[in-house]
Amino acid sequence: MEARTRPDAGISPLAARYAQVRRLSEALVAPLSDADATVQSMEDASPAKWHLAHTTWFFETFVLRDHVAGYQRHDERFPFLFNSYYEAEGRRHARGRRGMVTRPTLDEVLAYRAAVDKAVLAAIDTLPTAALELVALGCHHEEQHQELLVTDVLHLFSENPLEPAIWAAERKVPVAMPGPVAWIESAERIVEIGHAGDGFAFDCEGPRHRTLLPAHGLADRTVTNGEWAAFIADGGYSDARLWLSDGWAWVQRERVDAPLYWESRDGTWTRFGLDGRRAVDPAAPVTHVSFYEADAYASWAGARLPTEFEWEAAAAAHDAAGGNQLDHAGPVEPRPSAGGPAFFGDVWEWTGSAYRPYPGFRTVEGAVGEYNGKFMNGQFVLRGGSCATPRGHTRASYRNFFYPHQRWQFTGVRLAKDL
Repeated sequence: MEARTRPDAGISPLAARYAQVRRLSEALVAPLSDADATVQSMEDASPAKWHLAHTTWFFETFVLRDHVAGYQRHDERFPFLFNSYYEAEGRRHARGRRGMVTRPTLDEVLAYRAAVDKAVLAAIDTLPTAALELVALGCHHEEQHQELLVTDVLHLFSENPLEPAIWAAERKVPVAMPGPVAWIESAERIVEIGHAGDGFAFDCEGPRHRTLLPAHGLADRTVTNGEWAAFIADGGYSDARLWLSDGWAWVQRERVDAPLYWESRDGTWTRFGLDGRRAVDPAAPVTHVSFYEADAYASWAGARLPTEFEWEAAAAAHDAAGGNQLDHAGPVEPRPSAGGPAFFGDVWEWTGSAYRPYPGFRTVEGAVGEYNGKFMNGQFVLRGGSCATPRGHTRASYRNFFYPHQRWQFTGVRLAKDL
């Protein structure tokens, strides 16, 4: 299915950004059939069609319904189907049964998007400031769903016995393994952490505050597939001494013995990606590992995971728009390092920090106050962005978060040590 004609000629910067974000979502689903876009492979994942509709529901509800006089919903049934977790917006379809929504079809969801886009772009020059802020939030929200869409489709296709490739990829040219890790050392100091300035940030990135960092070192790169293969070969997944108690129970219960999508075929590790099944590239960053695995690897390596504050203090001097991030629809996977410290792109990096509010955090009023705050329990913070993160979406203060067993996202490991 083809993306719609570019609608952003001669319009405001926010309208142009809105149109660009919406186009990318549709380009990502262009190779999918209606069936591909409908099926749900696990409760953590959502159908591609649902992502397209939910992000549209966000704009329709919080911008058009609340700020455009006389607006009539595209379909009164859609709020029940496409609300995610907003309790203030009433009843909603169960998350684990989103794959049962065979109707509306993908074409009907795309028509819904077109109708809402037309209404948003028609109203955007007359919207009040509060509504414009919601348009900006909605664009960042949709970028989050673009990454989820990519990773959810990857998980879905990995469950297909045919292991189909969504996008063709060029033949890989082997590159040299990176050298030993170098350590970026920092003396004990007090630093300021959290978002500051006029640019966009999610509420969980603030308030900015001071924190004490102990003397420590951060690895100048993330752990590679080759290094992870050595961890496997040394019995890393069968040595209980390396694992947290909950992690060891998870390994035993789920029979985990390698990163997600890895499989040993004829003595060679392979991985499944959006370009099909290929040999694991030993020089590329390891990905699709859980917090439990990341922590066990760090123990095996005689190191630890960084705190999110150590990570942010080191990353603040680096270009958040650099590195291997999502620019357009096509093959998505981590790439071997081009050299030098890289803190953004390729893989989200697990930290040892629990996802909790910063001192002075307050949720905003209204339904959008449910965006982040109520999830601040039982999860761990990841930093940096991945190859599936839209370029320009992340920054040094950005806090991603997942439960410790989850690994279907592009998640990897950077080591830290005490000095």
